Amino acid sequence: MSDMSGIAMNNLRRLDINLLLTLDVLLSEHNVTRAAQRLNLSQPSVSVHLAKLRDIFGDPLLLPGPRGMRPTARADELREPLREALDALERAVAPATVFDPALATQTWRVAATDYGESTILLPALSSLRAQAPGTRLAVIDLMPAQLVKQAEQGVFDLALHITEDAPLDLHQRVLFSERYVLAGRLGHPGLTGKPSCDEFCALEHVLVSREGGGFFGVTDKVLADVGLSRKVVLSVPHFLMVMSVLASTDLVAMLPSRLVRGNSALQVVEAPLQVPGYEMAMFWDERLHRDPAHKWFREHLAASV
Repeated sequence: MSDMSGIAMNNLRRLDINLLLTLDVLLSEHNVTRAAQRLNLSQPSVSVHLAKLRDIFGDPLLLPGPRGMRPTARADELREPLREALDALERAVAPATVFDPALATQTWRVAATDYGESTILLPALSSLRAQAPGTRLAVIDLMPAQLVKQAEQGVFDLALHITEDAPLDLHQRVLFSERYVLAGRLGHPGLTGKPSCDEFCALEHVLVSREGGGFFGVTDKVLADVGLSRKVVLSVPHFLMVMSVLASTDLVAMLPSRLVRGNSALQVVEAPLQVPGYEMAMFWDERLHRDPAHKWFREHLAASV
């Protein structure tokens, strides 16, 4: 460290915010009495501050004059950078501003599966565009095993996932509980009513396997517990293809109820066995927990489901 840097660092350690505030007001008022009034201090206290400032800067800073005090050349040099520094400090410690969605320009980054996109983001999209027209929404693929790491790295602002896999290191808010129903094409001969277990097992099923290529899911576990099995003839990684398959073939699927709600192309009935559902939640990192913009976005999504 150079000698000049060492001197500057030593002076900085000797300063405190009250001395800098006093100097800023003195450079504005050029009068100890008026400065004391603005600072709500006694005149002797301001004089003590000025004496300390003179010692720290090695300069008289303010000299007696015919109409108050005259700033020295060093004081004039300090005036603008000191005001800028205090302005920056005031902004840094000021209370968080109220978030105005109408003026916002954020890009929201959400990690989700196609299920989360369809049941949470899609219902919220229209009102999001209306209330926050200057914002953008980026949806990235959900990677459950990397949720905490990606949240800490800022890969996403919010993740939509089931609570069963909830990472303890992230904040969470449950959005809704989901249950499974049996769905097939409209007019499917095997879905005229609630099928029996034997009829259910005889149907040809399509299954969504997030890992890819799996033919055993939560429904199959429930069946296995009672000594039964079904015919799973198609495994796909996304729900979008399932919808197309169901509408154009005689395959059926056990699907989350919200995914098929209001779908006029499908016949939906109750399954003959109780398959455990799940809770859907949103997850976020501590660094965004109190941010007004992100709090608004989370509330907006929660109100839309």
